Amino acid sequence: MANVVFQFRERARGNVTTPMVLWSSVMAVVLFLIESRLAPHATIVWVGVGATALFGIYLGWRRRTAAVFVAPFVSWLFAWLPLWVAAMIHDGIINGFLRGLFLITFGWIAIGFGEFVGLTVMAFLGRLFRGPANRGEPDVVIFSPKDL
Repeated sequence: MANVVFQFRERARGNVTTPMVLWSSVMAVVLFLIESRLAPHATIVWVGVGATALFGIYLGWRRRTAAVFVAPFVSWLFAWLPLWVAAMIHDGIINGFLRGLFLITFGWIAIGFGEFVGLTVMAFLGRLFRGPANRGEPDVVIFSPKDL
């Protein structure tokens, strides 16, 4: 007697690649401006906080809160070179190179954790405002061997 199992997977609705790339680009510019000190610090920080809040709410609204685990890594991929260049602009070539190396390796743990916390809080607030999913059917249907 052969056992046959059929698995059906529901694909997540909506892709978040484009908004994540846009958010990561904005965060790369924000981090560059903060590190190079080419713009007012408070204004730029609020732009970063606002972009993170909007992206987090978007993820929650689209019910894609799992993307908050990947988003800081994508942001790091976009921001490591501009952050390194900004350190060299502010501190000179040699000191900036070393400081930038420290920022893109160890400092990114704090930056990524901050982004993760902000995105998580805002994504769950977005889900809270959207409300529960309205599914009319059960998630799992079980067929006994006699039904086949």
